[in-house]
Amino acid sequence: MRNLSNKFILVTGESENLATLMANHENQTAGAMSIFVGDHPALDFLNSVARLEGNLVDSLQSDRDVLEWLARAGWSVESGYADLRPQSLVQAARTLRETTRALVERRKAGKRVDPDALNSFLAESRSYLKLAQKKDGSLQLTRKWKQRTAGEILAPLAESAADLLANGDFDLVRRCQNDECVLWFYDRTKSHHRRWCSMATCGNRHKVMAFRQRRQLA
Repeated sequence: MRNLSNKFILVTGESENLATLMANHENQTAGAMSIFVGDHPALDFLNSVARLEGNLVDSLQSDRDVLEWLARAGWSVESGYADLRPQSLVQAARTLRETTRALVERRKAGKRVDPDALNSFLAESRSYLKLAQKKDGSLQLTRKWKQRTAGEILAPLAESAADLLANGDFDLVRRCQNDECVLWFYDRTKSHHRRWCSMATCGNRHKVMAFRQRRQLA
């Protein structure tokens, strides 16, 4: 599996083995960024664990990595994080991610889920609505989250995961069909026939392999 860029990596592996493998390889990609191909923030968050050169690697190595990921997802952290205990944010983010992963996998398999762990994150959310006037004079209502603790900072992501689990169409929540890739995505195509995390990577690799097989049989 090739890199999408010098900082973008792909994920493979089973969640039961993630904790051990991430611990073994966590120093390999400090500061690395994650792929955003999931078409849903909660799924993109799962995809922040990646396979690099045959090893599962966690792209969230520091509090700063989490803050950068949240900013790319549209949840910039404006204040509060400076008072956090070092590494407390990344530790909480990893816990939230693997809690979400387990729930998504069970939901996809049609099994009952235990939401208690995710509910613990949801209970830390502190948000309020803000009415603002746009440049054209129209009014816009947005939700703002307090950001004093790790739980509060991660609250938008926890809420996104809960919304996916409660309201998502899990016929459209899928893993990439490349056997070596387990990236998740939400199929939002009109035909709902999406098979790959990305046509530029796994999709292209499949086409190359199929072409070689046809040549060998010819």
